[in-house]
Amino acid sequence: MDAATAARKYWMSILARTDCNTLATHWQGNYADVAWQTLRAPQIGMVMVRGRAGGAGQRFNLGEMTVTRCSVTLADGTIGHAYVKGRDRTQAEYAALFDAVMLRDGAAQSFIDDLAQKQAVVKRDHARKIAATKVDFFTLVRGEDE
Repeated sequence: MDAATAARKYWMSILARTDCNTLATHWQGNYADVAWQTLRAPQIGMVMVRGRAGGAGQRFNLGEMTVTRCSVTLADGTIGHAYVKGRDRTQAEYAALFDAVMLRDGAAQSFIDDLAQKQAVVKRDHARKIAATKVDFFTLVRGEDE
C-alpha cells in the first residue's frame, strides 16, 4: 500500500468513527462556503463482518452490519467517498465531504489529528476498564492427570 492510500485509509477510518454532530459543527464553522453536490446520495446497506477465532485463527462469518455510503463532488471536481456504520445518512455525507477536502488540499488535517487523539484516549480508557476486570486462568496439576 502506497503512502497516499495509507493516509486516506487513516483519515477515512477516523471520520467513520466520528459522530455526526462533531462533523457537522466543524464543517459549518470552517467549510460552509465550499460548493459541492451529491454524486451518490447516501445509501443504506449491509456488509458481512468476519472474525477470527482467538484473533488469529481461522476466519468465520460473524454477522451482518448496517452501513451507509455516500459520494460527493466539490466544485473543482474532487470526489469524496465515505462508509459509516449504522444508518446515519448525514454522517456519511459529512464524512464524504471531509474526504474530498482532504484529497483536494489536506486542509482538514489538524481536525483529523484532533479527532484521532480524542479517539485514542477513549480507546485507551476503554482498554484500561477492560483490563481491570480481566481474569487470568491457569491450570494446576490435577489428580486425574497422573
